Amino acid sequence: MPDVGEGLTEAEILKWYVKPGDTVTDGQVVCEVETAKAAVELPIPFDGVVHELRFPEGETVDVGTVIIAVDTGEGDAGEAAAEAAAEPAAAPAPAAEPEQKRQPVLVGYGVAASSTKRRPRRQPAVPAQTPARQAVQGELNGHAPAAVAPVPAAAASFAPAEVRPLAKPPVRKLAKDLGVDLATVAPTGPQGTITREDVQRAVAPAAAPAAPAQVPAPAQVPVAAQAVPAPTAPAAAAGALETRVPIKGVRKATAAAMVASAFTAPHVTEFVTFDITRTMRLVQELKTDPAFAGLKVSPLLLVAKALLVAIRRNPEVNAAWDEANQEIVHKGYVNLGIAAATPRGLIVPNIKDAQGKTLPELASALGDLVATAREGRTSPADMQGGTVTITNVGVFGIDTGTPILNPGESAILAFGAVKELPWVHKGKVKPRQVTTLALSFDHRLVDGELGSKVLADVAAVLEYPKRLITWA
Repeated sequence: MPDVGEGLTEAEILKWYVKPGDTVTDGQVVCEVETAKAAVELPIPFDGVVHELRFPEGETVDVGTVIIAVDTGEGDAGEAAAEAAAEPAAAPAPAAEPEQKRQPVLVGYGVAASSTKRRPRRQPAVPAQTPARQAVQGELNGHAPAAVAPVPAAAASFAPAEVRPLAKPPVRKLAKDLGVDLATVAPTGPQGTITREDVQRAVAPAAAPAAPAQVPAPAQVPVAAQAVPAPTAPAAAAGALETRVPIKGVRKATAAAMVASAFTAPHVTEFVTFDITRTMRLVQELKTDPAFAGLKVSPLLLVAKALLVAIRRNPEVNAAWDEANQEIVHKGYVNLGIAAATPRGLIVPNIKDAQGKTLPELASALGDLVATAREGRTSPADMQGGTVTITNVGVFGIDTGTPILNPGESAILAFGAVKELPWVHKGKVKPRQVTTLALSFDHRLVDGELGSKVLADVAAVLEYPKRLITWA
């Protein structure tokens, strides 16, 4: 397991793309893992034949731990690996690994010098294991099996012996969260692929059973109960009012970052409500402009451009706090973050050097960023180095909020819902499209005057979008 980010210590295996016996080539993607920052596909740095998958899908593994064994056919390495697999009681699995030189599997990512000690995890409730499964689990945890029959090589590999349902990683994650067994879901997607709608339809009937049924035996626990790591299976089967979901991956990292930000940076939030009618009209006009052919034009695009104009007029807001050196670092570039809700949790990828992009270029970058985030393909590099962020709470019908700063950034702008309201326009009360912006900023970097100027400038541009030209 490589370190696919800055200082990450573990990652969860989401999906294997190979099984024992498959031929692999250098650079071929063999699995997808989820770190605390994003889902990442891992290529193999060898040519050869897959000998063993050391961990099943869904297992969280320390960085530096061997997760796959490949017979490269060089010397006796392959034979040594085969002999080690045939003698499960001899030693833990990592000690019997073929003698091969470890290499970084991604450019810029290295193998950790030492693995970290991970906290013990609660195992989810599952049906009683057979002796063969107990032996396999024992090998997986690095322990020799005791008083059980030898495990066949095919079982020890954790290879998927059956045909796996076709579904994208975000759909698999949704099914896992909802406790849906994909093998029981009828696919409606292309080429028999299971979609999000298929999973949601599968869980809908189970949400409202006709009548309480007799409590089943542990071996007959419903699928939904199996997916929840409750203390005991019967408690979940009895219709408990609480379920517990392990905090890991992106959600775990987000929680830690938000706590650190909230209690490190002194937050100040200011609000402004204004008439955005002219900008909404401009959005409709740009949608038919040939310069935006094939691009998505939305109010968020013009909000982003307005914020960039405000930063150019007030460059001191684009800064960071260096605690170690007790310095304020002013930045000559704007890496504009866009908060995105994904099946794995909240992530904030950013558009690099957004300050130099034209409006069509900004539209293209914003569209690519959102599409990649929704597919769960955002890379760790795309989420590093942000300077300011926009969060669009208006898409949920929310008027405004008090957003928490993304760690290391100076400000975050919340864009509220656009609603038609009575508004005084040219001396008369008329129905106008109105919205509210909220700007949270780090008061160590940004005082009240500077924060107010930035927020006022954003609102001024959106109220009279011709200022995109006059203030350029």
